Amino acid sequence: MQFNTRFSDYKIVRLTAPVFFPGEAELAAFAAQGLAVTVVDAEEPDELIPLVQDADIVALVGTRLPTRVVEGMARCRAIARLGAGTDKIDVARATELGIVVANTPYFCVEEQADHAMAMLLSLARKLTVTQNAMAEGNLARARRAVSSNQRVSAATLGLVGFGRSAIHMARRARGFGMRVLATRNNKQAPTDQADALGVVMTDLETILRESDYVSLHLPLTDATYHLIDSAALQKMKPTACLINTSRGALVDESALFEALRQGRLAGAGLDTFELIDVFTDQIPPRLHPLTDMENVILTPHVAAGSVQSAEEMRMTGIQNILDILSGRWPLAENIVNPMVVPRFSLAPRDE
Repeated sequence: MQFNTRFSDYKIVRLTAPVFFPGEAELAAFAAQGLAVTVVDAEEPDELIPLVQDADIVALVGTRLPTRVVEGMARCRAIARLGAGTDKIDVARATELGIVVANTPYFCVEEQADHAMAMLLSLARKLTVTQNAMAEGNLARARRAVSSNQRVSAATLGLVGFGRSAIHMARRARGFGMRVLATRNNKQAPTDQADALGVVMTDLETILRESDYVSLHLPLTDATYHLIDSAALQKMKPTACLINTSRGALVDESALFEALRQGRLAGAGLDTFELIDVFTDQIPPRLHPLTDMENVILTPHVAAGSVQSAEEMRMTGIQNILDILSGRWPLAENIVNPMVVPRFSLAPRDE
């Protein structure tokens, strides 16, 4: 295969561990831009370091890049995250070493909002309970279950975080006639989008206290780790449901299980987990006590899934790489560490 000589001298390593092998479409997209990719299936630092030490670009989906590995990337210009979250990458050390960290932050905001809204509606209508009752032939149990349902249009949704996925979630919820509250870290940010959607900006305490559904739309940081802990859960209505399609460790899963078991919370929908490793092809059945609860919907980190999101992730990730190798900054919204002083100088973008 003939590659563009402009990029042929650069080594691009695509990490696959633990389960994210590049498909034909991704490899073809790299090749179409003249980028030769070395596929590396390793995750343990001692095995990984020799394979990335001479890489110009390291691209990855779910592989961990701890301090030792980042320090071993002696000539790396950029870490290209094909996805949004960067909590598995030592971004601080990469920044100190002059390595740009780029991601694809908005590739699945529509899908995440769809998934969270689907969980909300399923919990509201008790679809899991009624499906199980139907399978059992116990139609009376299904009718009893739905007799306590509340109209979705009479409910309040609380959004913790108000980035793009939350804004899309708000649009969906407002379409169902829901009252929507939201909070975010930057209390001084403009409220134009919230105002246009009829979303009331408030604080976390109010959201926990007043919401019938609380949906999380946050990155995982030291400040947000176990943001929803036992104390936070106690502030929620016993009739409320929690939805998490962001990062598992935002929620103390043990505290969540206890709240659900004791009836202090009505239900939950989780697509991400702290205590269940979903980055594998098989897990033991009934691995976590939450899996035995009819009022809990569990999906294995698949909220992002769609043909369109996969295409957007590929193309945005590859464009970030092309920008770096061409000596210019990627789009500002795709730069995780904008304060970095790059090892190799980058020119401003021609907007």
